[in-house]
Amino acid sequence: MKRHHKRQSMNESEPTIADQLGDDVLAKLKEAKKQLKVDERAAEEKRREEAKKEREAREANKSFAELLEEYDVPMDPYK
Repeated sequence: MKRHHKRQSMNESEPTIADQLGDDVLAKLKEAKKQLKVDERAAEEKRREEAKKEREAREANKSFAELLEEYDVPMDPYK
């Protein structure tokens, strides 16, 4: 318990990185972080779109035999 209290009081007296950086630098870092998140979301959306197009292309190029295998319908009633 005492150790934790000592660490906390040490941390309070020591300046943090945010304190040492200027407000303009901190604002730029926060803006860069927001932009990175936006870029990551856009990249993820693009990846999903490409995967969807790829699935649709595979589905469109299936042969009749592949479609029959996929939709395994019993042929007994038709015999």
